[in-house]
Amino acid sequence: MAVATGPRERARQLRRFITLAESDRRHSGGTNRALADFEQALTEGQVSGKDHSVRCLFEELVPDGREIVESWDPRNGGRGITLSESAIETGNFTAISGQIVYQSVLDAYDKPGMIGSLLCPDRQTAFDGEKIAGIAEIGDHAEVVDEGGSYPTIGTSAEYIETPRTTKRGFIVPVTKEAIFFDRTGQVLQRAGDVAEWLGVNKEKRCIDAAVGTTSLYKRNGRSATTTYGDSSGDHDFDNLAASNALADWTDIENALLLFDGMTDPVTAEPINVLGGLTLVVPSALKLTAMSILNATEVREVTNTNTTTISANPLSGEFAGTRLDITIACSPYVASRVGNSTTWFLGNPSKAFAYGVNWPITSVEAPTNSNDEFHRDIVAQFKVSERGTVEAHNPRFMVKSTA
Repeated sequence: MAVATGPRERARQLRRFITLAESDRRHSGGTNRALADFEQALTEGQVSGKDHSVRCLFEELVPDGREIVESWDPRNGGRGITLSESAIETGNFTAISGQIVYQSVLDAYDKPGMIGSLLCPDRQTAFDGEKIAGIAEIGDHAEVVDEGGSYPTIGTSAEYIETPRTTKRGFIVPVTKEAIFFDRTGQVLQRAGDVAEWLGVNKEKRCIDAAVGTTSLYKRNGRSATTTYGDSSGDHDFDNLAASNALADWTDIENALLLFDGMTDPVTAEPINVLGGLTLVVPSALKLTAMSILNATEVREVTNTNTTTISANPLSGEFAGTRLDITIACSPYVASRVGNSTTWFLGNPSKAFAYGVNWPITSVEAPTNSNDEFHRDIVAQFKVSERGTVEAHNPRFMVKSTA
């Protein structure tokens, strides 16, 4: 849809498109193309909620909207028209303003710079905590089959992990008479965005807590929760902790990689293979160090005989056609959640952790409520929520290094 200039003209354009779509309902399959086009324009960034006026939208999209807003003005001497008493249809206004609020929420919730989704990618689930069976690798069962012989049958694994119960978080965004009358579009969007941003920060910290081992979430085969990082001892039967391994050069990356060779899958006894997709999780104090190590074009080694050996950066080479392909994930929350600015992490977090999602960040419009309108002057309101939990699937795919 073409983008008009000015909030009043934008609102009028929306009204014209909606009217056209409603009159052409037979040919559009009952779909309101104006609302769909507006939603797409918001999603693609062609228009912004801040370009619209909540008052202009109300006056143009609600029948007799301008007269209603004017009736709320105390200078007119009336008590004002109430929407519920007059059975006024506000559906189009609510749909448009709801899309604006929702996009504002999404923009704030998925703020650039967040690393939580990289560390704990979403995994859709219909359960409030569950046992995930069969997470183990199949193992090397490629046996020789003699001519005329039977092929071996691969059985299912008894391995399972338990995930925490999911939790619901959310808030309600009200659009009041005052917001419409005084045209406080920016204020409504700012409040919604502020709360959504903190909702996103809350998820960010929970994901980082899992990735850095602040919380213990790994529960395998009925055991109690095992710490994410540690030396091989008791229930923590794998060593993914490299002590005295401060991040200074490529050899420290190598020290962490060698720990993966020492760990094995608990069922197949095969080494943990993380090549082909590594993430280096660092606090802000190590970000430039990490960039320097990974982006160096050459490495120089000087022996005690003053012999200098110059070679290409080993981290940029290939191993049997596979590059290390290390991505840096940095957040100021890493240091605050770990408790220092020298500890770093390496591995494949997408295999180690996940974020179990019952439903993603979602917005639901509330129907016109005479009680809320009468007692609180709320014309429209939108409930925003998400439900999920951080899960630890296999910490063997991550290594922690301390200075």
